[in-house]
Amino acid sequence: MKAAVWHGVKDIRVEDVELKPLKSDEVVVKVAWAGICGSDLHEYVEGPVFIPVDKVDELTGGQAPLTMGHEFSGVVEAVGENVTDVKIGDHVTVNPTVTRERWSDDLNVYDGYSFIGLSCDGGFTTFVNVPAHNIYHLPSEFPLKLAATIEPTAVAVQAIKEGSLKFGDTTAIFGAGPIGCLVTAAAKSAGARKIIVCDLSESRLNKAIEMGATDVINSGQVDAVKEIRKLVPNGVDVAFEVAGVQPTFIQAIHATKPRGTMVVVSIFARPIEFNPMLLTNSGVKVTSTIAYSRQTFKQTVDLVTQHKIEVAPIITKEIALDDIVEEGFETLINDKKQAKILVELSGE
Repeated sequence: MKAAVWHGVKDIRVEDVELKPLKSDEVVVKVAWAGICGSDLHEYVEGPVFIPVDKVDELTGGQAPLTMGHEFSGVVEAVGENVTDVKIGDHVTVNPTVTRERWSDDLNVYDGYSFIGLSCDGGFTTFVNVPAHNIYHLPSEFPLKLAATIEPTAVAVQAIKEGSLKFGDTTAIFGAGPIGCLVTAAAKSAGARKIIVCDLSESRLNKAIEMGATDVINSGQVDAVKEIRKLVPNGVDVAFEVAGVQPTFIQAIHATKPRGTMVVVSIFARPIEFNPMLLTNSGVKVTSTIAYSRQTFKQTVDLVTQHKIEVAPIITKEIALDDIVEEGFETLINDKKQAKILVELSGE
């Protein structure tokens, strides 16, 4: 079978691979759709970030070269002998996180974590072996194409939780890429009354409006913080930094009300500098998130399949596996109109 295999920076190859033997606690998923994540893009452009190269990952046993893809959905093709709660034919999505504590619903996701598709073989292929406890059932009538967006939506839902965003709160989101737009949709679902999204790209800002933004600001044309303060004079209750650069990190703090919260959601490619007095003089609290609990993932499955968070607008392109490098990774680098590009595998 074909798979998109990471060998190094700018070196992802679509090549023939063999499916590994099925373990007793695993299931085989026939992949229907898989999304290209910003984390995948980081690995392509400047990795390894999460991908284990020099030694085997202690939680997954994986090591490069490996098949990428951690946002995927599909149909169960086979089950291991000890699997009792998953059956052949089930429509499923996959929680790709692997932690030391495997069974708690609200586990400490930072007690060591790895990712299927980054630390071991993932979903950019026809079939993939997945531990049964990473499988989440879907309603059979729910489109598997939309289900491929559940994982990044879980990142957004966890971010909303980390910021303690409440019904009626105001928020500013810095960065209107795929995660920023999903944070926008999650904030709308959570009842935020003012959702201000800042970005340099007009096409991305238009996408943010489609996902639920009440106001958008092109921060390349105006002072974003001043414009936010016109809309919310005392500053927003919660700001989300989803761009991963120093200017937006600082702007997000300045846009937040005294004793409000700023949540870092992005991956930073390099260190940044800021004066801690920005926090001391305002009481703004800074927290961060990258993963999600099993409870959050399950809640996100329900929110998406019940259409309480609408994910369809985030999908901007569908491609074949053979085209994943040029039409996927390279397009995401060069075309800011793109949000979520999905790779069609079985297409079910």
